[in-house]
Amino acid sequence: MKKEIVAMLLAGGTGSRLNILVDKRAKPALPFGAIYRIIDFTLSNIVNSSIDVVGILTQYKPLSLMEHVDGGRPWDLFGRTRLVEILPPKTGEEMSDWYKGTSDAIYQNMGFVEDFAPELVLVVSGDHIYSMDYKNVINFHREKNADATVCLIKVAPKDVHHFGIVGIDRNGRIDNWIEKPKTATSNLASMGIYVFNRKPLMETLTIAARTGGYDFARDIIPRMLQRKRVFGFMFEGYWRDVGTIHAYWQTNLDMLQPRSGLAIRDWKIKTNLSVKGEIGDRPSAYIRSGAVVENSLIARGCVIEGEVTNSVLSPGVKIGQGSRIANSIIYHDSVIGSRSTIEKCIIDKQVVVGNSVRMGTGKDITNRKHPGHLSSGITVIGKGAMIPSGMNIGKNCIISTGAQLSSRGRMHIRSGSTV
Repeated sequence: MKKEIVAMLLAGGTGSRLNILVDKRAKPALPFGAIYRIIDFTLSNIVNSSIDVVGILTQYKPLSLMEHVDGGRPWDLFGRTRLVEILPPKTGEEMSDWYKGTSDAIYQNMGFVEDFAPELVLVVSGDHIYSMDYKNVINFHREKNADATVCLIKVAPKDVHHFGIVGIDRNGRIDNWIEKPKTATSNLASMGIYVFNRKPLMETLTIAARTGGYDFARDIIPRMLQRKRVFGFMFEGYWRDVGTIHAYWQTNLDMLQPRSGLAIRDWKIKTNLSVKGEIGDRPSAYIRSGAVVENSLIARGCVIEGEVTNSVLSPGVKIGQGSRIANSIIYHDSVIGSRSTIEKCIIDKQVVVGNSVRMGTGKDITNRKHPGHLSSGITVIGKGAMIPSGMNIGKNCIISTGAQLSSRGRMHIRSGSTV
């Protein structure tokens, strides 16, 4: 079955800066915006761009991701000529069988690509929040007679060290590439979205693999710049890498701001509504008389008896009478008791919070164990944790997955603590 273009979706990263949020799940499977997963955005972009063959390259903790993707059915990527295929590493007894990097993941699955003999290969990541019609990139790629096209976005000068930074000439051809520089004269950053002509890509992947090159940003694009025609396509819309706790929290809350650019109502994002424990046949949300909900996303099955402000609640969350939730993200089936205060927190699934709990308040002290992960005042509660009545938990705290805090122990967890 020959295809004009095949998409390869990279979904194997560890996402370690997200800490306990990725304890039991792959980063692309992380809940987002009440009812979605992060991977939904890239998969929906692919479908909305009329691309109908996708290889998803998984590696770390893939089970929840595989269950969510469900063979592509929720995105109508299922049938005789349309498909999603999960492509895990071809692991044997050696760790060397695992993907060594982004380009190695494609290299190990060259056979999947060659089966469709496409003219073009689209390589995308499954851990970004954005809406893009890839047909615009493909048309640009063809107009420039390019061998490779890299999607670019302008970033603040203070953020260049997070990205591959490029220089382009007056025709849009990339003439310089620096991976994660401390400072740079350009602020044009790679989005990790590439369109390649298949044959030059396969040739470059093969050469790079022989010399120990396993990463697109570090090895493939710099090598192609030497001999191939590589162009930069400027993207002007909303795009966020949600690789840190703060970026993930902020991007969720951007959904609540009309001028943020994250116009999810217009993006035609599809998701799997039938995975067990997600949305399914849950009843409508119930907001009790006397409750207050302001500028928030409330999913089906929620019961609100208290006050919810500027927050995102996934299906089945219960907020008790007299409780106040603000600037927070709460996942599926978590229960907040009565008269509790939750401020600037991310609470994972099936967490039970007792009565008269204060969480996310106090001094803003950087997390001592993970200073690079939590320093902006956000407290994170792991899946299935139990917080007893009367407990106070400060800012930048981490309560581990499954933690069973006891009312007989300390009742005050200071800011910056990890339990």
